[in-house]
Amino acid sequence: MRDQPDSFDAGLLTRGAKLKKAAELRAIINLAPSSSNPMHRREMLKNTALSAGLLVTPRQLRNFRMPGDFTKADFGSNFKWGVATAAYQIEGAWNEDGKGPSIWDTFSQNPKNIKTKENGNIACDFYHRYESDISLIKQLNMDVFRFSLSWSRLLPEGTGRVNPKGIGFYHQVIDRCLEVGVEPWITCYHWDLPQALQNKGGWTNRESVNWFSEYVNLITQKYGDRVKNWMVFNEPMAFVGLGYILGLHPPGYRSIKKFNAAAHHVTLSQAEGGRIIRANVSNAHIGTTYSCLHVEPKNEKEKHAKAARKLDALMNRLFIEPALGLGYPMGDLNLIHGIEKHMQPGDDEKMKFHFDFIGLQNYTRLVARHSLWPPVVWANEVKPAKRGVTEITEMGWEVYPEGIYKILRQFAAYKGVDKIIVTENGAAFPDVVEGEFVHDKQRVNFFKNYLENVLRAKQDGVNVQGYFVWTLMDNFEWAEGYKPRFGLVYVDYPTQKRIIKDSGYWWQEFLK
Repeated sequence: MRDQPDSFDAGLLTRGAKLKKAAELRAIINLAPSSSNPMHRREMLKNTALSAGLLVTPRQLRNFRMPGDFTKADFGSNFKWGVATAAYQIEGAWNEDGKGPSIWDTFSQNPKNIKTKENGNIACDFYHRYESDISLIKQLNMDVFRFSLSWSRLLPEGTGRVNPKGIGFYHQVIDRCLEVGVEPWITCYHWDLPQALQNKGGWTNRESVNWFSEYVNLITQKYGDRVKNWMVFNEPMAFVGLGYILGLHPPGYRSIKKFNAAAHHVTLSQAEGGRIIRANVSNAHIGTTYSCLHVEPKNEKEKHAKAARKLDALMNRLFIEPALGLGYPMGDLNLIHGIEKHMQPGDDEKMKFHFDFIGLQNYTRLVARHSLWPPVVWANEVKPAKRGVTEITEMGWEVYPEGIYKILRQFAAYKGVDKIIVTENGAAFPDVVEGEFVHDKQRVNFFKNYLENVLRAKQDGVNVQGYFVWTLMDNFEWAEGYKPRFGLVYVDYPTQKRIIKDSGYWWQEFLK
């Protein structure tokens, strides 16, 4: 998952101006979450008991209805259903068993960096509770557990010395998945660069391509015999944009120059990571994920249409087009003209890699307008509240189910995109515990309406072959802290008690 953006800086902005515009730009680079249609009625579910002894009672079931217009079978027998997570957001055990610090360990220790002044030191304590948490995935009738590996848990200094206890932990996670009948899908990198490598410049250092290659070589050799589904990166636009130009995520830079350097080295690493997986893992199924959102202009005026093209180039096209052999979208984005300074002979070819699938992650849409702020981009967002939107998530994102249909069509139009999997989709709403229940009707409606649009895209010819919910359980939502809750399972953080929400039971019945 992700956070939201803030302001651009290349020595052009004063600190006061940055702070003034912080809220205005928060939704532009954050891509982590329309109106929802009422769900059709269907015969109420009969009482049923879960294998773990959790009873689904009539009181729970009255708060949601089964889908009426489609079923699991409509998506096809080979369609993958799963949940997605990220290591730093759930694992905890931040300094146990030889793990080195990551940039998020460092960043979150400073309470000024997190809205709620919290950190991920304990998070969901998945490190100690993985067996029961993976059992929950099976209870929900999901096929797939998408999880990321903590680079600094495996290589405490980022390169060189391997931590055997870290290696062993992920062996145990994979073994548990296979034991209960859940397919493990690994994300190599989900934002938690080892702090030791950040001390050497992080992604702004071209050596980062070699660091990342060493890491991917290690994990594919260790786990490639049992794990065949791999994703190289989670949302490069999010971690490069938020970390190197907006300063909202680690390493906290606000520099166009650093942004361009990091963007190019991540693009090279994206392709090189794919090549290493292909070489090391037999029968590998390789992808990478992008934060995507449908962008449309405020109205038909050309200046707003131009602003929409700029933001589409920044948010949706910047990292996928080099992999497809199209190069960077220079013509629509002045911001990245400095990226050429970081390119060396042969890089155009090195950026290319043919992925077996593209992971598309969608939460909302963006309505663009021409703006003198921020400079260089000359485009900004029209906030949902200013457009009269009434259904907004706790992250401030408009609920717009048709957006996932539109962005699926947009990405499917690329030559070279053979298959798409929705690797994240979900919503944060205020959840209230009532006894042993969490009646999250808004989230149930969210999933039904978004799934309707995924199916619509599939029926219109988009080769979408999977849908992964963000997320299994409530967790540390990056710079937002623990307040936003996206999970199908409620986590009471002081006690680490898990409560399956109505949305979790809805999925369980839908996938039965």
